[in-house]
Amino acid sequence: MTPRLLIVDDEAPARSRMKTLLADIEEECPHTLAGEAGTPQEALDLAASRVPDIVLLDVQMPGMTGIELARHLAAAPSAPAVIFVTAFDEFALKAFEVHALDYLLKPVRAARLAEAIRRAASLRAPAPLPGHAAAAAMMGAARRHFSVPERGRVRLVPVDEVLYLKAEQKYLTLRTAAQEFLIEESLTSIEEELGSVFIRVHRNALVARAAIAGVERAAHPAEGDGEAERGQDSWQVVLRGIDERLPISRRQWGVVKGLVR
Repeated sequence: MTPRLLIVDDEAPARSRMKTLLADIEEECPHTLAGEAGTPQEALDLAASRVPDIVLLDVQMPGMTGIELARHLAAAPSAPAVIFVTAFDEFALKAFEVHALDYLLKPVRAARLAEAIRRAASLRAPAPLPGHAAAAAMMGAARRHFSVPERGRVRLVPVDEVLYLKAEQKYLTLRTAAQEFLIEESLTSIEEELGSVFIRVHRNALVARAAIAGVERAAHPAEGDGEAERGQDSWQVVLRGIDERLPISRRQWGVVKGLVR
């Protein structure tokens, strides 16, 4: 198989050097260049449209590390193998924890690059990656984006733009000020990973702490809480930027009330 390669690096000179190096090894290591990307979202779009077999991925990029991008690439419709290419040796352990097939240090030697590509091509199917919460625990840092499947591609939604996440049958509704998305994750795993960002207001909803504008009495009790039978007030959370209100369960009321005081 002649592998299709995607170069991902935020620096244009680095992408140019990689293309030159690939041209130098083309005879001994046949391949096709599927494209190059300078941003994580561009990388995901090209991965969806051009379906590369291997991604040559930088680690340090503005807004998102290559480690996190590797996880999002794994959620793409056809997940490529990943070879990290970086000037920083301290990320090697983290790279292999997200099942990268190789880790090359700049300046990359031609023979070493050819060896890595041949090996990745022979091991085309990558191992399954752990869930986001498990990967974040291994890497010691929570993600900064959610992966949202959208018409055959993967869209990155920044965590700090999310107002709430609400369980809807087997999906979660992810709400920003502008629109809603559906993702296949669990509230529990997101709460474990991003508890400093989101607070549980009900058994089926997490709300961004920074998005809470206040609380107000609700016309009806939160479903399943039974406040009406006990004659207690029912409360709901008021969010910045949208008119929608979310119910606060009796169990979570004390925590939410303490947050808005």
